[in-house]
Amino acid sequence: MRFLDLCAGIGGGRLGLESHGLTCIGYSEIDKDASHTYRSLYGNEEMALGDLTKINLQNLPHFDILISGFPCQTFSIVGKRDGLADEDQGQIIYHIAKILESAQNNYFILENVKGLVNHDKGRTFQIVLELLEQRGYRVYHAILNSLDYGVPQMRERIYLVGIKEEIHPKGRDFRFPPKVPTPPIEDFLCDQRDEFIFDNTHKTYATFQKYLNNKYNHGKYDLEAILKEDYTVLDTRQSDLRIYKHKVPTLRKGRHGILYTKGGILRKLSGFEALLLQGFSKDYAHKAAAIQTNSKLLSQAGNAMTVNVIEAISKELLSFTH
Repeated sequence: MRFLDLCAGIGGGRLGLESHGLTCIGYSEIDKDASHTYRSLYGNEEMALGDLTKINLQNLPHFDILISGFPCQTFSIVGKRDGLADEDQGQIIYHIAKILESAQNNYFILENVKGLVNHDKGRTFQIVLELLEQRGYRVYHAILNSLDYGVPQMRERIYLVGIKEEIHPKGRDFRFPPKVPTPPIEDFLCDQRDEFIFDNTHKTYATFQKYLNNKYNHGKYDLEAILKEDYTVLDTRQSDLRIYKHKVPTLRKGRHGILYTKGGILRKLSGFEALLLQGFSKDYAHKAAAIQTNSKLLSQAGNAMTVNVIEAISKELLSFTH
């Protein structure tokens, strides 16, 4: 079976499908840095389709599954929440619908922020569902947390699975994958490089100390006590500090201030570790870290699909119809 990878980012969805032996026939990604990482990880530069809004539908090769993490900033609580009124990003779903209508492929897997479900009191999501159903698909959806699928990251996303009505098994409904145990966080927070040690030799450490003593955090936290337990994760948000035990908050493009304790010291979450937390193998993470700055890698990981979740969904999808 073959698939088309749209809004591909750095290929988290691709890896999830390839784990079941599926073959990518083309991909679309307009962010230059993400495209550079994608090409470095997978090669296949000749398969780059560029801007998906400009794809020549007549020239698309046959494929069975369309996978896309269509842009989500306009539906997110941290975005503008313009939704389908956003001419640049919110409208991408219409272009995806055109590709589905033209290609008549049997399946799709789409991913977005969970804020899509309640945007505009649910009306936006209803429009998206109707748009996809009108192309001849039975559509299923669920909010899944990456934490439940093999990575210690709290990442809730809405997943939509579409199956062409003519091949949909009669009298049965698609079920999203069951939860699996979460591996130990030390398997993921394993970057040993000294550059990610965060102590008083770091140029922003003094700023961190001031942050701990601002009006929101003053007197709340004992850093010495925090340092005594390994793998306590600190999320330095704009005002208040949030602390997690043996799990990390949602990785996002603009969230670069995550710290964790290990061996009695603080460490900064590296881009390499962020990729592991998104289900990328160490081999792929090493390749990406070799060609991108840490800051860009953190952003790209924050925008990626969680490999494990797509792997689990696609396993259920393939077994459902075969």
